[in-house]
Amino acid sequence: MPPPEVGVVTATPGDVGLTAELPGRLEASRVAQVRARAAGIVQRRLFEEGSVVRAGQPLFDIDAGPYRAALDGALASQSKAEANLMQTASVLERYRPLAEARAISQQEYVAAQTANKQAEADLAVARAAIQTARINLTYASVTAPIAGRIGRALVTEGALVGQGEATPMALVQQTHPMLVNFTQSASELMRLRAALDSGLLKRAPGNHAASVRLVMEDGSEYAQSGRLLFSDVTVDPSSGQVTLRAEIPNPDGVLFPGLYVRVRLEQSLASNAIVLPQQSLTRSPQGDTVMVVDSEGKVKPRPVKVGGQRGTQWVVTEGLQAGEQVMVDGFQKLRGDAPVKPVPWTPPGSPAPAAPPAPSVAAAPAPAASR
Repeated sequence: MPPPEVGVVTATPGDVGLTAELPGRLEASRVAQVRARAAGIVQRRLFEEGSVVRAGQPLFDIDAGPYRAALDGALASQSKAEANLMQTASVLERYRPLAEARAISQQEYVAAQTANKQAEADLAVARAAIQTARINLTYASVTAPIAGRIGRALVTEGALVGQGEATPMALVQQTHPMLVNFTQSASELMRLRAALDSGLLKRAPGNHAASVRLVMEDGSEYAQSGRLLFSDVTVDPSSGQVTLRAEIPNPDGVLFPGLYVRVRLEQSLASNAIVLPQQSLTRSPQGDTVMVVDSEGKVKPRPVKVGGQRGTQWVVTEGLQAGEQVMVDGFQKLRGDAPVKPVPWTPPGSPAPAAPPAPSVAAAPAPAASR
């Protein structure tokens, strides 16, 4: 019987990024509550629920009649203050030469100066009241504080808002980019830093992690990669976890705030490491082993040391040499020390390697005709 065929991969050392898969939740990068800053009756809603709004876009109209009346009153007070200032300035101008000629008492001149200063202050107060009235009038038109996607309206037309408190009216969330908050074990983080300091691992390129990828609830990987923003400086005493945050692009609005995801974070590089499929490795309390096919076709177990994961693959840092063939498929075909025939392993779903072309056979010459 010919030796059975088993799928193998060839050990190829190189610098491999070590990834950690951590649980996390998405949140909007900016969240703003739309609140009523003016008291009154809501007259109109000017947006469509669930739509994208721009910063400064009008969202609600509140009855502005009382605020227009307050502005008109402030303008009238300003006119009155200007008239009073004109009168006191005229009196002061008339008293100035009389005071120099000692035709009036010094007390009368000082009283004229005081009245003029008071009229100037009254005019300043009237101008400030006008500015306040105009600000209050603008509050009657409720606008979006930030650009983003707006949720449902929390009030309807005819509702009384802003009466004693800033009534919530809607919520605007900026979902591009998104933030993802996730946690990592403090002990694992300390081991990683110790390996980096001792030189067993190298730091990933750049100031932050080389890559942050999201794994959705259905197991698919989100197309856009993100970047690590920061790592918290305190450890949660109840769980022993450290909080990290990353920024993820979301131009198409696929991600939603509050969504549970898995975060694949590349934090370090293993030098001269070998990447193997998960099914090639056997993990046990005694250690990790793989099956190596030698030049004679014999299969022998080999203890190895695993440094971490890269996606769905194991990263082997010790125990294998370049060019060795590691068995991945066909374990059920092993029969003791019987030799096997190693063939390149093809991952499920990948196209099978093309078969070599069949050799061409030359046609035999026709026999010569007999005379």
